[in-house]
Amino acid sequence: MIESTGISEPIRIQCAASSGFESWMAQAGGTLAVSTYQAGKVAMIGWDGRQVTLLMREFDKPLGLAAEGPRLALATRHEVSVFSNAPLLAYEYLEDQPGRYDALYLPRVTYHTGDLHTHDVVFQGDELLLVSTRFSCLARVHPECSFVPVWKPRFVTDLVPEDRCHLNGVALCGGMAKYVTALGTTDQAGAWRARKATGGVVIDVQTDEIVLDGLAMPHSPRWYDGRLWVLNSGTGELLAVDPASRRAEVVCALDGYLRGLCFVGRYALVGLSKIREKHIFGGLPIQERCRQLRCGVAVVDVRDGVELGMFEYTAGCSELYDVQFLPGVLRPTILNLDRPAVRQAVTHPDCSWWLRPSAEIREGSGGVAGVGPESTSLPAGGEAIVSDGALPPVGGAVY
Repeated sequence: MIESTGISEPIRIQCAASSGFESWMAQAGGTLAVSTYQAGKVAMIGWDGRQVTLLMREFDKPLGLAAEGPRLALATRHEVSVFSNAPLLAYEYLEDQPGRYDALYLPRVTYHTGDLHTHDVVFQGDELLLVSTRFSCLARVHPECSFVPVWKPRFVTDLVPEDRCHLNGVALCGGMAKYVTALGTTDQAGAWRARKATGGVVIDVQTDEIVLDGLAMPHSPRWYDGRLWVLNSGTGELLAVDPASRRAEVVCALDGYLRGLCFVGRYALVGLSKIREKHIFGGLPIQERCRQLRCGVAVVDVRDGVELGMFEYTAGCSELYDVQFLPGVLRPTILNLDRPAVRQAVTHPDCSWWLRPSAEIREGSGGVAGVGPESTSLPAGGEAIVSDGALPPVGGAVY
């Protein structure tokens, strides 16, 4: 299929799944949710019992994702939204194809934050935290204002919209925000860019201490299995960090600019991007090590650093931001506010209904036709071309 930007030539989004990725998905028992701000999509990569499936839904500059139980949070250009899975409605979402989906993520709460350059988002108990890159701080959403600051690096002297250190990632430990990544320790607007290849740091939020420095544009800190993991994006390396000794071990090196990280058992799911904007990304070590970069999600066994397989975007999509795993979900769909079905789906804790014309009891009514197919299956070891509406114009770089 072909996607039109409405501005220039149509854009084709093409993808392929390696045999190793297919084998892993067949036994993983879940779905990958992936955000690509460059293509303006959230992708749901699932498994239908026979092959890998892909659904891509439009959002305006989607970045950070957070998953917890039935909830899924998504940061976009001007908003942070919370979705909730309505599995009882998923079965009949497509009336002419009952059972096509086993999960339906519906938008339930939207916080109108404004353009905070929100990167990572996390559920911290009942609170939703975000990383405001523009204001160089961790913050929580609030119904009465754009955001409430909760922490900033000690080297940042003021909360102003200047992207002073490019704070971007946050890791929870023990249910609380514990570690963050930043591209520099600078205190002037955009000053981190001068040392982007060596100025990156990991900071302990609770002590304000830098636990690792000398990094190349780090992202996606995660605490998992008693260890801190960080993507050293500009070198293409997955790191295991010991905060006590302030040392890092390279688990693996991949051929991409890395952003987006989550874990399933002993496997790391790592997002890879190509480098599109040379002014900001030029001169990074990954460009010297790899002549050609890939975009997609790699499955890595963290015991030995071996890449088992990859879901790759081969055309039309070059940059990812985040990756989350949705356990127990195999064939999901997610709705944006443009979909009429959002206003027809009604739930309460005990029951769910579709309030649509075909559900009305009318004399002589024959109902209405269902909606057409929305997801694409990838042939075994092959490639597919997918579409879900027009791509929005890309605005603003994300690092």
